Amino acid sequence: MRLKALMVAGLAGLAVCLAVPPAARAQTLRVMQGAATGPLSVPMNRAVVVESDQPFAELSIANPGIADISTLSDRSIYVLGKTPGRTTLTLLGPDGRLITNVEVHVTPDIAEFKERLQQILPGEPIEVRTANDGIVLSGTVSSTARMDRALELARRYAPERVSNLMSVGGTQQVLLKVRFAEMQRSVRKSLASSLAVNGSILGDDVGIIGGTGTLAQGDNIGGLFGGTGITSLNEREGALAIGFSAGGLEFAVLLEALESRGMVRTLAEPNLAALSGQEARFLAGGEYPIPVVDRDGGIFVEYKPFGVELVFTPRVVDGDVINLALRAAVSGIDPTVTVQNQGFSISAFRKRETSTTIEMRDGESFAIAGLLQDDFRDLAGQVPWLGDIPVLGALFRSADYNRQQSELVIIVTPHLVTPTRGEALALPTDRVRPPTERGLFLFGQVAGTGAAGEVARQDFGGPYGYVMD
Repeated sequence: MRLKALMVAGLAGLAVCLAVPPAARAQTLRVMQGAATGPLSVPMNRAVVVESDQPFAELSIANPGIADISTLSDRSIYVLGKTPGRTTLTLLGPDGRLITNVEVHVTPDIAEFKERLQQILPGEPIEVRTANDGIVLSGTVSSTARMDRALELARRYAPERVSNLMSVGGTQQVLLKVRFAEMQRSVRKSLASSLAVNGSILGDDVGIIGGTGTLAQGDNIGGLFGGTGITSLNEREGALAIGFSAGGLEFAVLLEALESRGMVRTLAEPNLAALSGQEARFLAGGEYPIPVVDRDGGIFVEYKPFGVELVFTPRVVDGDVINLALRAAVSGIDPTVTVQNQGFSISAFRKRETSTTIEMRDGESFAIAGLLQDDFRDLAGQVPWLGDIPVLGALFRSADYNRQQSELVIIVTPHLVTPTRGEALALPTDRVRPPTERGLFLFGQVAGTGAAGEVARQDFGGPYGYVMD
């Protein structure tokens, strides 16, 4: 029975030992007399037992902040790792003789870190190693977001001591397609009239000019008197003059009616490719010189860019998810507003700008900005008292109607792209050839006419330039 009980206890102890994970078992370093002692690796917050083949009387640790020691017996030492680093454990014999110096290397507990890494990022082939006092991560991950998660987890085990040797697989180049579409519409209507009377009544000369039109502003109306009928003033748009006489008086009536409509269409489609995490810039326009006076009174020139501007930084987050931080602007010179500076006339700028950060998948589109501006002005004027007269008062009144509308929409579409061979791409100029001497001199074929027609007939549905399906 006693033998049977011993066997059962032994099997139970063996089962307990096998059930404990290898990382959780205490490690033992044996110090043998006459043999070189290897370095002792101690995980942080873990314990290691050092055994000596001869009894020691005194022991010390060079840096107690890195590892803590305590004696279990005169031949066993308990070493506890506290913070990552290197230190030295010294063992002395009863006669004060040096037994050995043990190099203690406290490292982050990468066993637990590996377990957590596999739980959080399963399937990612990330290799974990220790180097000096830190953690080194290497391997190829599937996305930038997963790499950031691995680094954040590693920093919890080794703050400020994490080396990143990982690389991101998959496509990491982004082509951004931006469409700027702007429509400007303007409508203006105006109506004004003037009345002039010239002649003599009872022997006295009479000359009267009134109204809200240009006659009342001092135009020469001599050509309107002396006849009857309707006369069109060719030098003035929308002007109709009526002249007639009654007795000794001559009358001239000028009606001015003008209606104008205008439309401006602006469309730009800049396409720009950049590596994930790198900034890219685009400018299609020019630079406007602006004279500036320095502190010494001298004048130097600064150049202000205008046109279609695009600055963006793509970042491939996870798979085909793309994070975009971009700034887009459409600007132009406004000659209607000028500033005088040191004898120079400087025009103002019209600018529509947006700056935002968005996130979308490959091939998806987003309207990041939309601006609808509607300016309306309605002005009515009249000659005091005369404009209130029924029927005839219309000759002394004017109306001016002006409306301007502008609409701007900016749409962005990112694409994940990879390089291709140069011969697979075609340029818009590939089909344009200079004319031959026979075609130039005999048939009048020039590069401008022929090239424009040829380019217009090209099929841009394929890989021509940057046009994409």
